[in-house]
Amino acid sequence: MTGAIPSIALVGNPNAGKSSLFNALTGARQKIANYPGVTVERKAGHASFADGRPLSLIDLPGTYSLIPASLDEAVTRDVVLGKQVGETRPDALIVVVDAANLDNHLCFALELLSLGLPTVIALNMLDLATRDGLTLDPERLSRELGVPVVPTVAVRRRGLAELLEAVDGAIVTHRPRAATPAPPNDASLHQRARAIAHAATIDETPVRRWTQRVDQVVLHPVAGLLILLALMFVMFQAVYAAAEAPADFLEGGIGILQGWVVDVLPDGFLRGLIVEGLLAGVGAVIVFLPQILILFLFILLLEASGYMTRAAFLMDGLMGKVGLSGRGFIPLLSSFACAVPGIMATRAIPDEKDRLTTILIAPLMTCSARMPVYTLIIGVFIPARTVGGSPIGLQGLVLFGLFLSGIVGALLVAYVLRRSVTKGNAAGFMMEMPRYQWPRAGDIAIALWQRAWIFLRRAGTIIAATTVVLWLLLSFPKAPEGSAVRQVDYSIAGHIASGLEIVVKPIGFNHDIALALIPAMAAREVAVSALATANAIDAGDDEEAVAMSLGERLQGRWSLATALAFLAWFVFAPQCISTIAITRRETNGWKWPLFMVGYLFALAYAAAGITYWTAVAFGLG
Repeated sequence: MTGAIPSIALVGNPNAGKSSLFNALTGARQKIANYPGVTVERKAGHASFADGRPLSLIDLPGTYSLIPASLDEAVTRDVVLGKQVGETRPDALIVVVDAANLDNHLCFALELLSLGLPTVIALNMLDLATRDGLTLDPERLSRELGVPVVPTVAVRRRGLAELLEAVDGAIVTHRPRAATPAPPNDASLHQRARAIAHAATIDETPVRRWTQRVDQVVLHPVAGLLILLALMFVMFQAVYAAAEAPADFLEGGIGILQGWVVDVLPDGFLRGLIVEGLLAGVGAVIVFLPQILILFLFILLLEASGYMTRAAFLMDGLMGKVGLSGRGFIPLLSSFACAVPGIMATRAIPDEKDRLTTILIAPLMTCSARMPVYTLIIGVFIPARTVGGSPIGLQGLVLFGLFLSGIVGALLVAYVLRRSVTKGNAAGFMMEMPRYQWPRAGDIAIALWQRAWIFLRRAGTIIAATTVVLWLLLSFPKAPEGSAVRQVDYSIAGHIASGLEIVVKPIGFNHDIALALIPAMAAREVAVSALATANAIDAGDDEEAVAMSLGERLQGRWSLATALAFLAWFVFAPQCISTIAITRRETNGWKWPLFMVGYLFALAYAAAGITYWTAVAFGLG
């Protein structure tokens, strides 16, 4: 023993309940600090054996093997090997394993056993394993491993006294021996872990066996990927099929509000601001709330059911081929909601080049801000019909293609970056598969409400403010009475758009689009509100024009080639100001945000141009 008070380290895979066990053993007698020289949390505490003798406990960061993939995991390795600066090697180990994931957790346990330290296995969360239909034999497991195995339920403080008694006995009876480290992540180690887990399993319900059979299909490299694509396809079909009625209802409600304001307020600045600015601009974005909520409903259901982790596993292999780590899947998945939290989530990626690459491609994930643009243009220019007499809707198919284009574009960009400016090797990662379960309706409802509130708050702040500024720029100076020049063209915003139009005209963009691109830098949805505001001002007092919807007016002014080019632009469009700001903060400078904006602008311009020229060649211009 290294001192009068034995030092015991709690170690194990992530999500094994290790911290819960540490808290149950130490209570309030714990201290949190950082390890010397690194920003990794060090949790230490005190407990007592049955006879009152004290012991020191250390809660080590969770890891999957003694080959670290992050700074946290390196600290765990260094502590158990006695190489951590300012930390003595523990006198014994408590290896915490999840009873419901025994074969996975035993791999690391076998590695730790090979180090030759006094070791006790805490077979934790046994109650959950039993609830899920798994019956284990701790004594058989102990015989197979050659060390004490103690069943525990940390959250209910079960098995704590027995665990400390086993640790005391292991320290007293331990005979020093030379360490013979097992090769980490070795195939034979995994095979042995599975064999031991099988030997310690008394009974397993059909539900668990059914789960394993389902995983054999959904995790298959070919069948699993096809299932994932099919689920995404159904999701985008539903965005149009189920959202049409509520979207029409919202649009009608906004039209009623506009009519009410026109009846109540006299013609002038205030009425124009409310009708042409706020209601026309912000309202044009709000009508797409049903589509966004349907999209998030699918995502939430897949997450809550346990499928999303399996999708991450499937994507890990594909991401590895382009030089990315599977750890980047969750940040990229988050970017489908918004690139800002997605970029912040890259902090979990230990390799700096890998993290930087993930940050740079996160904006290519189709965030919810693109949805109003996509649904507006698709709804106006793509016929609402099925494909070849099948039940597949053409509009949903196009939307699916746009999302897929963003994903493929991100993977291609990552491939190029990892072989040039962010050159490096991809690092794999391990993950545990959660059990399948029915999503709780209450949790889904709360999450959808939160998403709706975020969208509406954004519409009421950023989009509203930008729309008001744009309305002012579009309304002044006033075109001379009787002038043939449109107010939109005569205004300050119109002159700015005319300058930009010179740059974007070769790719099929008109004055309307040039006008919408500038405020869209504040938030992508503003492109829709900008088009609505400009068209409302352009309609003026023409009752027939005012009665027309934004889609009807666009249909009369844009060609199909221009509409398709506009969609292609927004697949790669340079990011909003919030994304640029968070990229600057996460990369500690302006170099990479400017690089990101530059390459996205080039991609967007090229994609829109190629789309437009191809469409014109096929007679769609």
